Amino acid sequence: MATRKPDNSAAPAPLDDANEERLAHLVKDAARAYIRALQLRLASHAVSYGHWTILRILWRHDGLSQRELSERAGVTEPTTFAAVKALEALGYVERTHLPGNKKKIHVFLSKTGRALRRKLEPLATEVNELSVAGVSEEDVLTTRRVLISITQKLLADEMALAERGRRVPSTQEVGRLLSDL
Repeated sequence: MATRKPDNSAAPAPLDDANEERLAHLVKDAARAYIRALQLRLASHAVSYGHWTILRILWRHDGLSQRELSERAGVTEPTTFAAVKALEALGYVERTHLPGNKKKIHVFLSKTGRALRRKLEPLATEVNELSVAGVSEEDVLTTRRVLISITQKLLADEMALAERGRRVPSTQEVGRLLSDL
């Protein structure tokens, strides 16, 4: 029986010039490395990173509407719909209308979906611990403060631009803009 070679086609490039990279690229590369490390661990439980994101939110806020879930996950409603449908097929969530509201669909964890938390959260903890091995607690706390500050400043900028009518275009809108070139 032949063994499959690992797919390294999407592996991140070596960090030869890391000291010269812009902070945004370093944050992106770190986020990508975190996601890949977690994906490698989630795969043994047949859970994708996208499903992990939805489950993680529901473990903290069970019963959100699909729209609220989309907003918290930072993805489009169609993307959330597809993920929730897949999670429902796996038996991890149930979609239901709350009494008195036939329009909104709310997503609730099933017993199996709730139980998955005990298996999956330790995987994320492992990745977090691995990522800061050998880094002082003071440096980790400083990094957290800096990343929180960066996020707050960029969110405030986005909100200010939104008040002036500027927003992030959808993928379809970008496609239309490109096709007009």
